[in-house]
Amino acid sequence: MAHQDAPQPGRRDFLYIAAGAVGAVGVAGVTWPLINQLNPDASVLALASIEFDLSSIEEGQSVTIKWRGLPVFVRHRTPTEISEAQAVPLSDLKDPQTDQQRTKEGHEQWLIMVANCTHLGCIPVGESGEFGGWACPCHGSQFDTAGRIRKGPAPTNLVVPPYEFVSDTLVQIG
Repeated sequence: MAHQDAPQPGRRDFLYIAAGAVGAVGVAGVTWPLINQLNPDASVLALASIEFDLSSIEEGQSVTIKWRGLPVFVRHRTPTEISEAQAVPLSDLKDPQTDQQRTKEGHEQWLIMVANCTHLGCIPVGESGEFGGWACPCHGSQFDTAGRIRKGPAPTNLVVPPYEFVSDTLVQIG
């Protein structure tokens, strides 16, 4: 006679599989909220990028806007400021960057920078200092008309955030 050695599935096997499935769903139900809480909240995501209309800024004028909770300088530079910034030899700079590296091609008149001194995070005062750019009142760092560090304890230039021109008068930061 033929004898079959494989046991037939029964109620006990079904209970093992059902308990395992319920346990897996329970672990996923507990783990998901823990992982999801690491995501940024809606207010941060809303500030991730902003659009700003440049048409109201006249030549030689600066405005300060807010992006991701940080102040950002937007300056409409004069041709004199641009030529002064382009004429500076890189050997005179603590953190060498050309003016072209700090602006967008075709839009050299617009300088957009995070308005925090790279020394201790103070907000520099515009159109001041020996170089006609920005000066940090706290520790004396001085930046030129391209936001490059020229004098003082700041280790690097003012930070240029990621931005692009949507049109001639509209810029998207972030």
